[in-house]
Amino acid sequence: MGTPDFAVEPLRCLVEGGYNVVGVITMPDKPAGRGHKIQYSPVKQYALEHNLPLLQPEKLKDEAFLEALRAWNADLQIVVAFRMLPEVVWAMPPLGTFNLHASLLPQYRGAAPINWAVINGDTETGITTFFLKHEIDTGEVIQQVRIPIADTDDVGIVHDKLMHLGGKLVVETVDAILAGTVHSIPQETLITEELRPAPKIFKDTCRIRWYLPLKRVYDFVRGLSPYPAAWAELRKPDGSVETLKIFQTAKIEQTHQLSPGTIRTDGKTYLHVAVPEGFISVLSLQLPGKKRLPVAELLRGYHITDEYQFIIETP
Repeated sequence: MGTPDFAVEPLRCLVEGGYNVVGVITMPDKPAGRGHKIQYSPVKQYALEHNLPLLQPEKLKDEAFLEALRAWNADLQIVVAFRMLPEVVWAMPPLGTFNLHASLLPQYRGAAPINWAVINGDTETGITTFFLKHEIDTGEVIQQVRIPIADTDDVGIVHDKLMHLGGKLVVETVDAILAGTVHSIPQETLITEELRPAPKIFKDTCRIRWYLPLKRVYDFVRGLSPYPAAWAELRKPDGSVETLKIFQTAKIEQTHQLSPGTIRTDGKTYLHVAVPEGFISVLSLQLPGKKRLPVAELLRGYHITDEYQFIIETP
């Protein structure tokens, strides 16, 4: 059960590994893009290409869906990047249902674990397989794999690393369950520090707070890049405001007396934004309705001077 690219890799590993995938469940089709055309999810696309039985329930307690699911007579269910399941679904197969989660549980329970690990400046993350139970992301841990997060990694890089590791871990977990060698661990025994949540990210979550310390702003931008992208409002000298998405930055540690959000630029090659403890050097950004550009290329077509100022949201 899954929907995005992150869920395709485990499915691919199972299919190519010769496992008997009796069916695939993904979200209902939704219109996307400016034309609101129906676009298949990556998981549905893969299932159709490989002639796998497919269900796309609107409601997971719908009796017609439950009957179809029972008819598959699955021994084991696997959930990757899907929605919360009711007990009638996750308790159905004799070997249980396990989930692949993109964090080192019990840390970062929630919808956006990769984003929040990078936003918080973590130097390590990983993936976890765990058995489902009533409370979301709280079931007993089966296996975990750890990876480092480099200071230059954005969430896209970390996502792709975890995606490929996730496919392998799902196969290893399936093998262990089938062999009866699993010794799952209650998450409570793994708690060694304060738990950090990973709530769903909304548009307002992505607004850059220039009053935060240098590293906090830097980590925030890379924790939202390339998607959904951090953004900030730029006030022009005439008082009008433009919203920019910012994808890549660098840290410049430097003492100064400038107000947060103050811009320093030569109008040609660099764009620096004042924050406490230094400057954020903007390297890649995007204007509304335009494509993402390196800063020097954008400045050639969009005139920005030191008279421009990023708007500061009140803390």
